[in-house]
Amino acid sequence: MKAMADSSFKSRPTIFDEFSLKGRVGLVTGGNRGLGLEMALVLCEAGAKAVYCLDLPTDPSGEWKATREHIRRMENGSRLEYISIDVTNQQEVWKVGTEIGNKERRMDVCIAAAGILKAEKDSLHYPADEFQEVMAVNTNGVLYTAQAAGQQMTRFGNKGSIILIASMSGSLTNRDMAWVSYNTSKSAVLQMARSMACELASKDIRVNSLSPGHIYTKMTAAYLDTQPGLLEKWSDLNPMGRIGRPDELRGVIAWLASDASSFCTGSDIVVNGGHHSW
Repeated sequence: MKAMADSSFKSRPTIFDEFSLKGRVGLVTGGNRGLGLEMALVLCEAGAKAVYCLDLPTDPSGEWKATREHIRRMENGSRLEYISIDVTNQQEVWKVGTEIGNKERRMDVCIAAAGILKAEKDSLHYPADEFQEVMAVNTNGVLYTAQAAGQQMTRFGNKGSIILIASMSGSLTNRDMAWVSYNTSKSAVLQMARSMACELASKDIRVNSLSPGHIYTKMTAAYLDTQPGLLEKWSDLNPMGRIGRPDELRGVIAWLASDASSFCTGSDIVVNGGHHSW
């Protein structure tokens, strides 16, 4: 080691350099609010020069605008961009990916976080159109997003990290919750990540999935805030005795997006307070 050979050498920690995204470009679907926006913020804080948030609303939310201003005031050269798009339209998603590539001349990180959750319905009478709607967003949209980013990573020859947001619901069934469409869609995402990881490893593109447990977001609030006792019930389903916060996924996202996880691909990272452990 240089420290042993040269008495004048001054050591410094390098671990945080591995988490740096300085100069890199990211794409996040579902980035208008909630988990997607939190993840986009993480990329910016890690130094990404541009992070594109793709979501369905024509105009970004107040939450998104406040986050953009927060990022601007960090003065680290990072910027947040917003693009309105329907992730179920493959050609449009590919087109946006190409446009971002044309502008930035690279693509480094993709987080496919757009997803929907429908009200509980009996699996034996689940309507076909609603099942197809959930699959279109949660599975097809994730594939189209990964394709769009992967095409640009390949085009510019820079290694990349694709993170597909799945759910613990893809590996287990939420107790007493009739979510056959959601669970099925997330299970497909897990296999999608493994399949793409094997195919794209030779291009130095890593693909992993992230499976959160019960996290308090606007999507889950639709259940928790209207059903007395449900928060306590969900909290009691894991050893930690509570549900998670969106910010508790930040560290995993920073790791997966960066070179700190350079030997990790085809993996599913579970963050659920130990829900699966008993």
